[in-house]
Amino acid sequence: MTPTQKYYENLAKTTIKNLEKRHFGCYYCHTSKEAAELASSMVPASSTVSFGGSMTLEESGMGSILRKREDITLLDRSKAGSPEEVKEIYHKSLNADYYFMSSNAITADGELVNIDGTGNRVAALIYGPEHVIILAGMNKVAPTLEEAISRVRNVASPINALRLGRKTPCAATGLCSDCLSPDCICSHTVITRKSAPEKRITVILIGESLGY
Repeated sequence: MTPTQKYYENLAKTTIKNLEKRHFGCYYCHTSKEAAELASSMVPASSTVSFGGSMTLEESGMGSILRKREDITLLDRSKAGSPEEVKEIYHKSLNADYYFMSSNAITADGELVNIDGTGNRVAALIYGPEHVIILAGMNKVAPTLEEAISRVRNVASPINALRLGRKTPCAATGLCSDCLSPDCICSHTVITRKSAPEKRITVILIGESLGY
């Protein structure tokens, strides 16, 4: 085990203990493959499943696994043919049995921090789907809430703005300007300090650097 792997494992133990105090379901997996297989095993046949936009889901192989499953109904906005169909999937996703996503940041004290543009992802996190499963690389874990928010604003958001081709100050400078740009992807900031109902939200931490 490398020093980085051991560091991730030690930090995960601390973070999981605090997540469990806040009533989240929690797991730690050393690899993306292990995490994706575990997450898929949690979803029974005949379930309706959806997911939010996430590089972590794609990099971990989770998205591919869900798309290959023929025993579930997958609400996949990438298959939509029009903005109206995307909107329809957003609304249907709120009634899904399982909703997959990552988290922009997680504090070592067990809180989730997410910033969203349209709000469909954080809406599903907060209320609607029966179960929410979060896959997150250990690079997303920050020591404090303040550092978690800073990470989202100054790391995740600028990179996502670049990925989406948005013309925002952060895309140009790499730093949040608290902008009101028409291309801004930071409309909603949500801090989830507890899972309610208990274990409705499951967090799978992965001992790799994934996503933004």
